[in-house]
Amino acid sequence: MRDFRGKRYWLVGASEGLGLALARLLSAAGAEVILSARSEPALQAAAASLPGPAPILPVDVGSPDSVAQAAAHLPPLDGLVFLAGVYWPMRAQDWDAAQAEAMANINFTGCVRTVGAALPGMVARGQGHLVITGSLSGFRGLPGVIGYAASKAGTMVLAESLYADLRRTGIAVQLVNPGFIRTRLTAKNDFAMPFIMDPEQAAQIMFRH
Repeated sequence: MRDFRGKRYWLVGASEGLGLALARLLSAAGAEVILSARSEPALQAAAASLPGPAPILPVDVGSPDSVAQAAAHLPPLDGLVFLAGVYWPMRAQDWDAAQAEAMANINFTGCVRTVGAALPGMVARGQGHLVITGSLSGFRGLPGVIGYAASKAGTMVLAESLYADLRRTGIAVQLVNPGFIRTRLTAKNDFAMPFIMDPEQAAQIMFRH
């Protein structure tokens, strides 16, 4: 397992759910975690629940200006974990343009923006750690997930391309593809969700890897 003591990780999408559960594990392992999400009050509450230093950096990954502003305040990073995401169940017959575009803009393009904020500094130093959260739903098209599955497929291919370019450079790239996790997003589903996990259980698996 990696030694996280004294390392600085930026967790984007860390005010609740899997992101917050992972932040707690990293903090307990000795890392300084920079917590980002859209809601400053939620970030403040999340930071207060951690055992170690946890500065907050509010950011809306759907906004290029917001990500650029956050990037200007980032210290040198040892790692980035991208966990931000939005989801609405959607069939092609019930297309909602605003929601479909939001899923693409936040889940995929937001990931591109965030990696773009963190990666150049890692490349310059020749070391770093990128972790991108995909989804089991991103492996192929599925019913009822217009927008979400496509956006997650994009993040997965992005991670694979980053890995191909950055292997043997000192920058590790990892892709995590969770199944169902019990959050406010999966609470929108009205179907059976096999093997659903609590965020803490999923975070333990993610942390081990």
